[in-house]
Amino acid sequence: MAALVVLDYSKSGNSTTAVLYFSTFIAVCGSYVFGASIGYSSPAENGIIQDLGLSVTEYSLFGSIMTIGAMLGSVTSGRVSDRFGRRGAMGIAQILCITGWLAILFAKHGLLDLGRFVEGCGVGILSYVVPVYLAEITPKNFRGAFVAIHQFMVSIGLALTYFIGAVVSWRTLALIGIIPCLTQLLGLLIIPGSPRWLAQNGRVKECEVAIQRLRGKNADISEEAAEIEEFTESLKELPEGRILDLFQQIYARSLTIGVGLMLLQQFGGANGIVFYASSIFDAAGFSASIGSTLMAVIQIPTALLGIMLMDRAGRRPLLMISAVGTCLGCLLAGVSFSLQDHQLWKEGTPALVFVGIMVYNGSFGLGLAGIPWLIMSEIFPINMKGSAGSVVSLVNWFSSWIITYIFNLLMNWSSSGTFYIFSSISALTILFVAKLVPETKEQTLEEIQASMHSLPEIE
Repeated sequence: MAALVVLDYSKSGNSTTAVLYFSTFIAVCGSYVFGASIGYSSPAENGIIQDLGLSVTEYSLFGSIMTIGAMLGSVTSGRVSDRFGRRGAMGIAQILCITGWLAILFAKHGLLDLGRFVEGCGVGILSYVVPVYLAEITPKNFRGAFVAIHQFMVSIGLALTYFIGAVVSWRTLALIGIIPCLTQLLGLLIIPGSPRWLAQNGRVKECEVAIQRLRGKNADISEEAAEIEEFTESLKELPEGRILDLFQQIYARSLTIGVGLMLLQQFGGANGIVFYASSIFDAAGFSASIGSTLMAVIQIPTALLGIMLMDRAGRRPLLMISAVGTCLGCLLAGVSFSLQDHQLWKEGTPALVFVGIMVYNGSFGLGLAGIPWLIMSEIFPINMKGSAGSVVSLVNWFSSWIITYIFNLLMNWSSSGTFYIFSSISALTILFVAKLVPETKEQTLEEIQASMHSLPEIE
């Protein structure tokens, strides 16, 4: 195995510039689209069912088919981003999203599901490529906070879609969804490419130009550029990363962490609770409109808090605090439904379910929502990032599809049992993070990957 040099570039590596902020804004327009797509099915439900005469089963298909499209998008996301670059992948994703929104906008019946599926394909690509691009352009001391903006914008997209959907028709809501897609498409023509992707593809001069734009014209980028180029050059001695190569022993820990975090995130409730928040509140006897709105609102301050703490507290503590909160929130909701089942404290249980869901949602936004994507973007070397991203993203969306598909069945079986299961999985998440997940704050991507894969350093 080739030895790798790992340097510390304290001078050039800690600066932020207007170009970096603008590049981040354009990238997280894709995060907003991600959130808006997830949030669309809840406020649009009544309008679509009434206007198109859909049954509950038919609408459930519309709600869940996006995750099937996202699975397809996630399978191709790594290869697409390796082939066309991070900017190219985001552009392809937004073309798919625009096509999907337009199909929904002019839908009659079958076109509705097709549009949602195509939109899901675009979202599947965005869910991988946005955090990867942010991780690859950001200085190490700010990487956690900048990548956390991805989840913050997912929350903003989700919340605004809830709010706007309460006052406009479902077709108008689809039309509004096109705006951030167009914004990103235009912005991609201006922002620099990923320096690491450019170096990987032998475009060394363009890599240096991109770093200079991102760090400022007067910044000394020599050490940062040297580290990226030497690390990338050493990886060229290895064969091009294939999916089967991920199952080699050298990548076992990274793959276990990446896949494990995605499984625990989704099987802990995640998209099931988000997609079907209205039905949860209805089942509890709490106002669905008030509950869904406040659920969206609470994600914004908790996501902001996550951004502020990411590079101070670190990834591991935030993940464990987040998992403790989701565990307690689901436990509270489960106890509330149990009381309802036994006809106890009828006047208080609706509010108790509401409190449990708020605790879950706020805690989820603090860490579990975004940190698994950040860690996924950090722990795999550049030659394996495409294959790894495809696998990890596919696992996330496949488990999301399972949860969104069976959630109503679980609730019909036992509302309390459903939340006890989610609470148990959150408890398992705490143990998983404590035992396996590394702390990656204030380390360059090259330092993280060298330590994760036991690669020796050159003095």
